[in-house]
Amino acid sequence: MSKHPRAAAVVVLVAVFMTNLDLLIVNVALPAMGEDFSAGGGAAGLGSLSWVLNAYAITFAALLVVAGRAGDRIGQRPVFLAGIAVFTLASLGCALAPNLGTLIVARVVQAVGASAQIPTSLALLLAAVPAERRTQATRGWAGVGGLAAAAGPVAGGLLTEVDWRWVFAVNLPIGIAALVVGRSALPKPAARETGPLPDLLGALLVIVSIASLAGALVQAPDQGWTSGETLLLLAVAVIGGAAFVLRSLRHPRPLFELDLLRLPRFGAANAGSLLFGVAFSIMLLSNVLWCQEVWDWSALRTGLALAPGPALVPVVTVLTTRAAQRFGQGPLIAAGGVLFAGGMVWFAIFASVTPDYVSELLPSQLLTGAGVGLALGTLVAAGVHAVPGHRAATGSALVNSVRQISATIGVAVLVAVVGSHVDATSHHDFRVVWYTAAALSLVTSAVGARLSRGRGQDPERTGPAAPKVAEVTGRALPQTS
Repeated sequence: MSKHPRAAAVVVLVAVFMTNLDLLIVNVALPAMGEDFSAGGGAAGLGSLSWVLNAYAITFAALLVVAGRAGDRIGQRPVFLAGIAVFTLASLGCALAPNLGTLIVARVVQAVGASAQIPTSLALLLAAVPAERRTQATRGWAGVGGLAAAAGPVAGGLLTEVDWRWVFAVNLPIGIAALVVGRSALPKPAARETGPLPDLLGALLVIVSIASLAGALVQAPDQGWTSGETLLLLAVAVIGGAAFVLRSLRHPRPLFELDLLRLPRFGAANAGSLLFGVAFSIMLLSNVLWCQEVWDWSALRTGLALAPGPALVPVVTVLTTRAAQRFGQGPLIAAGGVLFAGGMVWFAIFASVTPDYVSELLPSQLLTGAGVGLALGTLVAAGVHAVPGHRAATGSALVNSVRQISATIGVAVLVAVVGSHVDATSHHDFRVVWYTAAALSLVTSAVGARLSRGRGQDPERTGPAAPKVAEVTGRALPQTS
């Protein structure tokens, strides 16, 4: 246990808050980045800007397991502190980026730092506090995601009003303080594993495959769906994905243990997470673009307008905890999917180029926020609970990586439909993506119904008891990159 448990807990929670907050505020700042880089003579259409989000999500998804295993081998403390240092330095690189390409590279480095922090953060927190306070500490760790989700849109709006570069610069004093205090306050739990790291080539194949798929989708509106470059990227995505699957099935320490997907409930929960994650990502970025590019609202006004949805998520999650225990996860997932779809359909029907927040966007925000609170975290719980106890951590890593991949696909689908340049004439295209998100959400509800029918059919827990969901999910609340 740490000699300074309170200071250690604060360091961990602040670092986790920083990485969670960074996800949402970057979405709000994206249009301002486009204006800045376009004014500088660079090409900054939506397709190019989408890589500010996607580069982060893809890298994080590919390295999450590797970083977690590195923490077990080297020690949680050095990997966590290294993650903070890398994330902070990369944030400086983002803030000073002279062009879009440099910003994207810095975002990749940011993701490397985040992937080192998240898997090690909870282990350090639990090692820092007395045994009788570990449940409380775990709840606090899980609640950080909710606080970041609620604060993200408003913080992003405020910082972008000054300059979008402050979205990244704000991480510098936080990261430096966490490093200074963490070096003296964090505990030093012993390394728990020996042996090789997971399949690093597999991680590279994930990055290449998902990046190629996203690249094909975002450039297709400009280059054409049958252009040579688009078809080549699609081919690389398919070949890379197939190579990854084959390698994972044969490798002694695969990046993702894909055989877990053969478990019916685990496979269904991950399919639901993928579908709902795509819908969530579409909703989040499309709302930002609609408010700023169609309604011509400022970043601050956009952030305030979008705050009710994320703020409602942790409230709904807490209020429905007993319902999940009583009725199972399936009904909550099904209800959440229906509510989310209702919010998307509402906005698709009533949104107009003339802003009317109370009758158009606010009802959609409340419905989708309630839907996310019911469905997204419950899908993670369903996935984690559907694997044997001794493989719960492995299963949770796969669940979290699927969520990051779904965020990338969602952004790419949005760009493929809306195109690289968004304005008031894009009304029809936005309706298409909103209805698409609604349809994906309804399919997620069907997954929830299937999980309801299969309740009680989880695999036998032959290993140690599975940890609580908050202890293995890596991120307690929805996110997009």
